Amino acid sequence: VWIFGYGSLVWRPGFEFSSRKVGFIRGYSRRFWQGDTFHRGSERMPGRVVTLLEDCGACTWGVAYEVRGEQIAASLEYLNMREAVLGGYDTKLVKFHPQEKDGEEPILALVYIATPQNPSYLGPASEEDIAAQIIVSSGCAGHNIEYLLRLADFMRYFCPQAEDKHLFSIEEALVSILPCLYYTEDSLEET
Repeated sequence: VWIFGYGSLVWRPGFEFSSRKVGFIRGYSRRFWQGDTFHRGSERMPGRVVTLLEDCGACTWGVAYEVRGEQIAASLEYLNMREAVLGGYDTKLVKFHPQEKDGEEPILALVYIATPQNPSYLGPASEEDIAAQIIVSSGCAGHNIEYLLRLADFMRYFCPQAEDKHLFSIEEALVSILPCLYYTEDSLEET
């Protein structure tokens, strides 16, 4: 079984896997339109995390993880709690295209997508409003700023050829609000 991650799963899958590949899926755009009241926010201050929006001309880059044998049940149980129960995400099968073009055919992968029907769905907002909400939100997995910056770093370093205007516009808005913020590998610090 392959599982495609396009948010925090790209740097923190939280489950055992046999292999991983960077690549993309077609027909979806990544958007910070899902609220999070557990991992990156609270009931009082929901964080913003990504979901996928159907968009026939777009592609979303991320990581596909291959799980085998005993890893399958354990990873699906973990992801069902993390993404479906706590996050409000549904599952779908998509065609994943590996970045390495060594003659590989697309791989069918399971992906978790938050829909507008779930109670945590926040929907669209300006990049500045999303950045302002991210700045004040923190949950049990850490600050919402870390989520945004780690996702932007993943795209910058592993998918430099890909564009994600939405993601980088929010990062730019955040930096304009907090110009003295810098990111270290292990933590966020203010100078």
